[in-house]
Amino acid sequence: MDIDRPANVSFFDFVGGAQLLQGEDTRTVMPVLLIGICVSGAVCNLLVLLIFIRDFRNGRGSEVKALLASLASTDLVILLLCAPVRAVTYYRQTWTLGSFACRTTDWFQHSCVVAKTLILAATSRAKHTLIPRTAASGPLYSPTWVHGALAFIWIVSMMFPIPQMLFASLLSRGSDFVCVSEMPVCASDFMSLFYKIYPTVTFVAPVIFTIAYYTKTLYTAVNHAPSPQHQSKVVLVLLCLSGALGLMLMPEWGTFTWIRLGYNKPPVGLMMFAQVLLYACSSLSPVILMTMYDDVRQGLVALWFITTCRSNKRVPAIRCPQTEGNGAEVGANAVGNAVSQMKEATFPDVEHFWTGRRNTHVEDEHDPVPWEKEEKML
Repeated sequence: MDIDRPANVSFFDFVGGAQLLQGEDTRTVMPVLLIGICVSGAVCNLLVLLIFIRDFRNGRGSEVKALLASLASTDLVILLLCAPVRAVTYYRQTWTLGSFACRTTDWFQHSCVVAKTLILAATSRAKHTLIPRTAASGPLYSPTWVHGALAFIWIVSMMFPIPQMLFASLLSRGSDFVCVSEMPVCASDFMSLFYKIYPTVTFVAPVIFTIAYYTKTLYTAVNHAPSPQHQSKVVLVLLCLSGALGLMLMPEWGTFTWIRLGYNKPPVGLMMFAQVLLYACSSLSPVILMTMYDDVRQGLVALWFITTCRSNKRVPAIRCPQTEGNGAEVGANAVGNAVSQMKEATFPDVEHFWTGRRNTHVEDEHDPVPWEKEEKML
């Protein structure tokens, strides 16, 4: 990864992944690892999105579900559009995706990462408890507030990383090209201040606020709420999401800020590890939702029953359970129906045999099982 930095720039860094690396191991391992994370995370995020869409169609939506659905959509975009670019760059070791992709790849990825952090911070304003829906109370969420918050978050997220797009350019290296970010010396003073404010406003402050808020809310819900069970579970899920995001994005933000402030570059292995953690964070978020969030778990059960019923349409004895209720009720009803059907099932041959045994008079000398009669007499 040796390349000379021009004299008229204050910092010089690769865009879209480390390039010009030596060694075949890196060229093979990193793309395979990124593709594996991308595929598994995309499947999990798609399942979470399907569950939330089904909840909204059935009238069980809420503000926190709307924001979590937006979070899953952002993770899906990161895994499908940003991770493959890094995988291709690590495999080719040069930039082959053109000038437009070179200028926009880091800007787009930073926009999604900032949006993730701000969306989790916005969940502190959303309603966490699910109140039964009635005609008087209306829906459990306010679409106007949620849509306005998401629009504001994405506008801010796209504006902050604009310098990533301005300073990116293609650099010729023989017959190949590399995508680099080079900041002129004339802009170094202003950009030095900007790169101190940028990670603080978009990452450090929102993460600290979100974790502190949910820690306090969880303590209050457990110790002082009259019925804390459901509320504390939802708050615990959001606290785990915020903590995982803060820990897994810290290396990426640390290396990014360290390089932009003009210090010596960190080791290449650390930068690669930071990028892997960034994409792994997008794959871990849906796993946390599917394992800890009750509504998502019940939605998975309902989707499983729907898939099973569609695959067993040709079997007349199996009736598909209704999925209008929650997943736990569907599972319990399905198991109860199966047990009752097994109890009511009769076997004609066995029934005929025992009927014949009860209605047939057998003489004592011709009785094939005389010990039965002796036991009854005793």
